[in-house]
Amino acid sequence: MKATIHFNLLARALHWLMAALIVAMLFIGVIMTASLSHRASLLNLHRPLGIAIGVLALIRLANRLSHHSPALPSDLSKWQVAAARSSHVVLYVLMLALPAVGWAMLSAGGFPVKLFGNVYLPSVIYASPITYARLHLLHEWLAFVLFSVVVAHLCAALHHAWIRRDGVFASMTGATRAMQGSSKTSTAHSR
Repeated sequence: MKATIHFNLLARALHWLMAALIVAMLFIGVIMTASLSHRASLLNLHRPLGIAIGVLALIRLANRLSHHSPALPSDLSKWQVAAARSSHVVLYVLMLALPAVGWAMLSAGGFPVKLFGNVYLPSVIYASPITYARLHLLHEWLAFVLFSVVVAHLCAALHHAWIRRDGVFASMTGATRAMQGSSKTSTAHSR
């Protein structure tokens, strides 16, 4: 069986689309908390984008579980392999948890979750100011964790692309350059 060199096209497309959406959401969240004049319009953008990220994360997870991934280079240390695997698990958890917590938070606050036009999501919990405050704090902390993990993920990707030049970055870009030496790959990626 031939080794997988790239993630499949759907995985790559979802990866880059979600990367753009997540970076946009992080900026929207920061601006939203700092600007009262733009808060309402940014919230109207933040809610449907958050739900879209959650739905795309489910599709991405299903695709990830149903397709083989390229192997990591075999010369990576055990801690680097563990860090790669755990960071991807954390990313998936956060991509699913943040929209879910945001939806629950808005439900607890008694706020409608408007997607577009007259399309609204139902409330998932009863309105409660205390629950709203707790979920709001949790949503903020999860966003900080997501930001940290995204920065670490970006640094690792650039390390593979510019320093190691081992094909790990190319596996997600779809570049035609194959991984250097088939003996350098052994451990399955966990994206």
